[in-house]
Amino acid sequence: MTIGVWILGDQLIENHPILAELEANKKDVIVILIESLNHIKKRNYHQQKLIFIWSAMRHYAEELRINNWQINYQIVENFDEGLFNTIQKYSLTEIRTITPCDRTFLQSIKNLKLDCEVKLYPNPNFLWQPEEFKQWADKRKRLILEDFYRESRKRWQILLTENNQPVGGKWNLDKENRKPPKNNLSPPQPLSFKLDNITKKVIEKVNKLDIKTYGNSEKFNWAVTRKDALKVLDNFINYRLEKFGTYQDAMITNQEFMWHSLISPYLNVGLLQPLEVIKTVEKAYYEKSFPLNSVEGFIRQILGWREYMYGIYHYVKEDYFQANWFNHQHPLPSFFWDSKQAKMNCLKQVLKQTENTGYAHHIQRLMIISNYALIKGISPQEIENWFHSAYIDAYDWVMQTNVLGMGQFADGGLLASKPYASSANYINKMSDYCSNCSYNPKEKTTENACPFNYLYWDFLARHEEKLRSQGRMNLVLKHLEKMSPDELNKIHNLASSTIE
Repeated sequence: MTIGVWILGDQLIENHPILAELEANKKDVIVILIESLNHIKKRNYHQQKLIFIWSAMRHYAEELRINNWQINYQIVENFDEGLFNTIQKYSLTEIRTITPCDRTFLQSIKNLKLDCEVKLYPNPNFLWQPEEFKQWADKRKRLILEDFYRESRKRWQILLTENNQPVGGKWNLDKENRKPPKNNLSPPQPLSFKLDNITKKVIEKVNKLDIKTYGNSEKFNWAVTRKDALKVLDNFINYRLEKFGTYQDAMITNQEFMWHSLISPYLNVGLLQPLEVIKTVEKAYYEKSFPLNSVEGFIRQILGWREYMYGIYHYVKEDYFQANWFNHQHPLPSFFWDSKQAKMNCLKQVLKQTENTGYAHHIQRLMIISNYALIKGISPQEIENWFHSAYIDAYDWVMQTNVLGMGQFADGGLLASKPYASSANYINKMSDYCSNCSYNPKEKTTENACPFNYLYWDFLARHEEKLRSQGRMNLVLKHLEKMSPDELNKIHNLASSTIE
């Protein structure tokens, strides 16, 4: 009896649970890895995302070969073609694989008509399995991230006292993590990784692809092995963690990474595991006395936000992904695919950075890219598709809930308690982008007014009736009431005519 173990590109786990179970019978196991060319044609993926996944897969396969596993690595048009080929070649009686993160891919596996059984295992890339999240969620009238985060802290005993209370007396220190950037900040440079022959060949392949892609490959500098991913985590703790919390929302021109960890791509493909990262950072807090606001803020991103997004994604019904509460239908502007076309400096900076690295930190994504799409009225599905294409750590499970629910408020408040919409004032406070922009961040009705200003107020005016149902919007809507009809008319005309 020969068993196939199919390892997907986001399941590159060192202690792979299925392989560990079959360790004693290696000679009867075929490990399957497949690069599907049709799969990457669904979107205009960032070149560095393709390089990262394929290079990481090939390095992972090489590690398994060294450890005497039989590898069947295929580059084919479709996943099912690769599976059929392997079943016939090795007379497989069974295929085992970890349950995919993404719902549509899971369904495609279930729809496969193979000549052998496909057995699914729980996904260890997350601490909460979908069934466990459902049990938690079904008991509640409202799904509140903070409640889930506290439950997770208690469940895994993270940053707790002997009395099961939060270390420092507070569960959430987010208010301490919103400091604007000051002059002369010098964030550390990221680690640099030398390209080996495997990665060079993948880059060559990506550059020759006869399909549309996004961004560029020239500055590729991501780890592609677990060994190097661990180096990134270590570098974060030693050189970034101390100031991570304080400046985690800040944005500075030409500072692409600030004090952020840069480990999300590795978590999302299994090169790092969530609990090992959380425990490592918690240990560093106790041993090296790092600021609690930085440690708690970082752990909350993984144990709170990341796990919550995954749980929500599997909890909601299928029609959630077509939600469009504001009925926004505006097409995605062309400058999203070419930063040179963007006139607003904040958009130009973040889009250029995304083209060069496949990365932008959470505030750049939420309060510049997603905020713009929301107040402009861009189709939620179009902006979600762009996010999925553009970012190296983007997958269905995180983009659909995060962009549609949190960023675009397309679900009407299931995930977020209010729309994340703001004027230029927030961007001017949290970045230096406005100082080098041709638009004025303090104007909202003149020709040189920042589009974020008049788009923001026009957004509030267009959707005033709906927004009044959201309690947290009442204060800002009172400011809208004070505007004269003439002022609102000027704002609407500017919003309607802007090409940004």
